[in-house]
Amino acid sequence: MADAFRRFRVAAKVRESDVVTSFHLTPVDGGPLWQALPGQYLTFRVPSGEGSVLRTYSLSGDVQQDAFHRISVKREGAPDGTEIPEGVGSCWLHDHVGEGEVLDIAPPRGAFVLDQDSARPVLLLAGGIGITPLLAMAKVLARSKRRVWIFHACENGDVQALGAELKALADATDGRITLHVTHRTPTERDRAEARFNTEGVIDKALLQAHLPLDDYEVYMCGPTGFMVAMYRVLTTLGVDRGRIAYEFFGTASPLEKLAAQPASASKAASQAPKAIAALVNLTDPEAWAVPETLVPKASDNPGNRAGTGSGGRNTVHFATSGVTATMGDDVRTILELAEGAGLEPDFSCRSGICNTCRCTLVEGIVSYVEEPLETPPQGQVLICCARPEGRVVLDI
Repeated sequence: MADAFRRFRVAAKVRESDVVTSFHLTPVDGGPLWQALPGQYLTFRVPSGEGSVLRTYSLSGDVQQDAFHRISVKREGAPDGTEIPEGVGSCWLHDHVGEGEVLDIAPPRGAFVLDQDSARPVLLLAGGIGITPLLAMAKVLARSKRRVWIFHACENGDVQALGAELKALADATDGRITLHVTHRTPTERDRAEARFNTEGVIDKALLQAHLPLDDYEVYMCGPTGFMVAMYRVLTTLGVDRGRIAYEFFGTASPLEKLAAQPASASKAASQAPKAIAALVNLTDPEAWAVPETLVPKASDNPGNRAGTGSGGRNTVHFATSGVTATMGDDVRTILELAEGAGLEPDFSCRSGICNTCRCTLVEGIVSYVEEPLETPPQGQVLICCARPEGRVVLDI
């Protein structure tokens, strides 16, 4: 396939807070901007050692009216007292990319997008830098007739990004968009300048006190702990799980399982299951909440044991693990099939971007439900976006 990447110049680099910087990007070829949906992200080639890695960042600007694409990136430094490395992409952008620099960027992707056909009221819940895709949604919603509530939880005003922009957006709607900012540890400046509405965290009592009873569509994005806490609150308040969309690497079921655990059992992001740990990083491809699908192992299905044939069904034999599983109509990809069969293959983006899930195709043919950003080498397959065509054998 043709190279999907296009060259963009950094037209402006704008400091938004102590830790967040925005980059305004314009196409070098002078052509039009890509058409993007509110909530989608761009993929960047980031220099790393002798090669490059791919990193994704949400579009934070007005995707319908801006004359540039904008991303707003939090610098992810190495946590104190840990061996976790600094964020490769965020530190490169902050420390080495200036105005005038030219970057390789791939077109907008992602299913975490605003439903613009709906007339329901909208609740946007953001934790920290998770505000970026939600701000893009809010800018489009500001031109609609829908009622919108935005809750933004931050440590304090020094690290809060895009706060003034959010306030100006809400103020210009004559009350149709309501903004509520919560600081966990506000500074003296925050208090003096009234840069927040409440101190502490967003919890059930806060939402009940400020939200009228209604049939909301919810979009939320933020760190792991925030996401789990908000999911618990929303389901306790009776919000339909099918109307809770979130920025997430993975299917919804790991979040549901974590939310079902006692609150005291919270985990650091570095110790969370792989499907949820990436929430603290960038953006996502598989954002919509979808139910978990349990896929039977071949050993549980006499009609699908080795030597008995698959009866024409699409099956995958994971050779290293000795497990065979059959694709059902409600299973989208080989990665989901593997997870349902109890395996834990490596992955990150779940949409054919990062190549983390790439493995050897020993036998058979696959098709892609979402075209990989870069075609894998012959004999390799990206299981996060592939389906089997007949019987397939993988080195997993």
